[in-house]
Amino acid sequence: MVSKKVLIVYAHQSSGSFNSAAKDAAVEVLTAKGCTVEVSDLYAMTFKATATAEDITGKVKNADHFCYGEETKLAWEAGKLSADITEEQRKLTEADLVIFQFPMYWFTVPAIMKGWMDRVLTLGFAFTHEKRYSQGIFKDKKAMLSFTTGSQESMFSANGINGDMNVTLWPLQNGILHYCGFQVLAPQIFWAPSHVSSEARGTMLEGWRTRMQDLLGENPLAFTPFDCFDGEKGYQLKPEVHEKHAAKEFGLTVGTHLGKALPPNNQMKAGV
Repeated sequence: MVSKKVLIVYAHQSSGSFNSAAKDAAVEVLTAKGCTVEVSDLYAMTFKATATAEDITGKVKNADHFCYGEETKLAWEAGKLSADITEEQRKLTEADLVIFQFPMYWFTVPAIMKGWMDRVLTLGFAFTHEKRYSQGIFKDKKAMLSFTTGSQESMFSANGINGDMNVTLWPLQNGILHYCGFQVLAPQIFWAPSHVSSEARGTMLEGWRTRMQDLLGENPLAFTPFDCFDGEKGYQLKPEVHEKHAAKEFGLTVGTHLGKALPPNNQMKAGV
């Protein structure tokens, strides 16, 4: 991990929070292992969450029918994105690993972090029609989610009231990170730290510190490769791939499940 660069995109309002402790632990351990670590503390930065025409300096192509994706693509190509977006894109370009550290809000990331994703991962810079998923622009980079929950682990099970955490994570890990090409590392989930003892929280942090010793050496989660889908037929799974998995008990992934039982832990652990 020597000389690797890590970007931590961090979203919590309090320096006394468990998320802050997890972020600090990551900075400490990764720096000690020789990594260069940058932190984007979104609340401290008062990062703008809304994607608007203000993200472009100068005139837009079509003010009457403003299309954020197309306009920011043109602005990125012309070097006319706002300074805060340009700075975050610089950090992301230089990073070998991106860690998103946050408390889970309403089964997803906080609004300020979603705004970072909406505004920084612009068309052209982070993805194109041709370069996405396993053929994505960031296929040589790794990314992961590290977050706290308000609910106990049992509540996020296949039989739990919140539903399967694998399903909850699919839009974030496949629809954002893998879509941009990232190799997605298994998430680091801190289950309901506010409902356990200080000793238990200490054990959680120690587990995170231990994991970081070889974090960049981990295998990523499994996703179905881009070339398994037929672009001329609406990006449907190719017949030969479908046939190959027809007799198997589980679907390919949580999202591409072929009408079968969801593969257990597909979004939680590598190698499954």
